[in-house]
Amino acid sequence: MKYTRITALAAISLAATLSLTACDGNGTVKDSAAKGSSSSSSSSSEGGSSSDGGSKPESGSGSGGTQADSAKSGSGEGTGARTDAANGAAETGGKVTFCKTEDLAIDAAPDEADSGRINITMINRGSTTCSATGFAGVDIKDADHTSNPIERGHAQPRITTLKPGDAAVFDLAYDIDTTGNSLASPTNILVTPPNETHTVTLDWPANAGAIKGAYTDVQVYPTHTTN
Repeated sequence: MKYTRITALAAISLAATLSLTACDGNGTVKDSAAKGSSSSSSSSSEGGSSSDGGSKPESGSGSGGTQADSAKSGSGEGTGARTDAANGAAETGGKVTFCKTEDLAIDAAPDEADSGRINITMINRGSTTCSATGFAGVDIKDADHTSNPIERGHAQPRITTLKPGDAAVFDLAYDIDTTGNSLASPTNILVTPPNETHTVTLDWPANAGAIKGAYTDVQVYPTHTTN
């Protein structure tokens, strides 16, 4: 009887142990499944991130589209800048060539009687805009057939751009001889427009005042517009 009780108790204990083990096993399996499910969910979430990663090229494409738009915008700005630069160059005479002698109608006349100043006018009779900026080359021819170069006066050239029909003026200045004993007997003015090599011969104005001193005392000043 005592043996039987021990055996029965041992059987009950074994059954309880097996039951507990089974529960632990089930619990373990369940935990593993949960972990597996969590891992799968995590993998799925990472997979979704990877899927988002798959959408990254779309994001990159969008960014590239923005860059392309920026490039287009930059290109437009560049074009505008080039256009503005071209307009600026046209306005400042940057792309305007110098006037040719053959395209200029040139004349000389005293500014006022006995003023000691002769105005030389150059009219652009060509079909395009040109520049007459700077100093003209001037020689005065004397009755003795000698030619005397005229020195430049102390003045800064001004931008002188001539549209067709526009005029530019430059001056010869000297002191008037009122004694009647002037040694200068000018007959002609030889004019070479700024940056040109071809010369035009003009008559010395008949009503211009007599030159005091020598031709080296006469000065030529830079061109300017009449506007």
